[in-house]
Amino acid sequence: MNSSDIEILVRDAVNDADLHLSQIPSIDLYVDQIICLMAENQKHGAERFRDRVLTKTMINNYSKDGLISPVKGKKYSREQILQMLLVCSLKNTLSIGEIKRILQNVYEIDALNGEGLEKAYEKFLSVKEYERNEMLPLLSRLLTSCALDPAGDADFLTLILALSSMSSYLKSTVQALIEARYPDLSLEREREEQERREEAKRQKEEKKEEKKEGKKAAAKSKKDDPADEETK
Repeated sequence: MNSSDIEILVRDAVNDADLHLSQIPSIDLYVDQIICLMAENQKHGAERFRDRVLTKTMINNYSKDGLISPVKGKKYSREQILQMLLVCSLKNTLSIGEIKRILQNVYEIDALNGEGLEKAYEKFLSVKEYERNEMLPLLSRLLTSCALDPAGDADFLTLILALSSMSSYLKSTVQALIEARYPDLSLEREREEQERREEAKRQKEEKKEEKKEGKKAAAKSKKDDPADEETK
């Protein structure tokens, strides 16, 4: 694996598709409309991110766990959709319990509701774009500074270990910042075991829902395939 191969892989690895505020309708949406909106946006990113679908089960769990503000009726507001996006971003690194600790504290801050939350989200997307652009230079500096040649098996293993430890350090830093800024909620420790059981159940439900959605998509693709129609 040479430097050109790594560059291609890195650019693909950070090519997820962000949903910007301008793409979120100002009117309230039903669950199916939200899922379609996010799924359509994911098509603009790398293929590796397209299986990270948002499902009805996930949205229901977010609402039930207090990760988004209370829902009135069957439609979700623009702000609630934005809250879902925050959860989707955080869940790549943090547990549901950690996300809950962050967001339940954030939702109590008046300045981070409505327009304030939108500004914070847009700034996050700008920072995220900066991070994308810095990934390749960062990796290049790591290879150069540590004299690593990923073409060799030993150095390739060292590179994987180094990047894994970097990811671990970043996660630990995030957790340390959360603990310092937002101390445990009063009932958090008492519910810790319950949270673990619920998270295991949630993951099982989400996998089942993703499998179901995958079968539906495959059936639809087969139905819409012109070659399939000609065969018939």
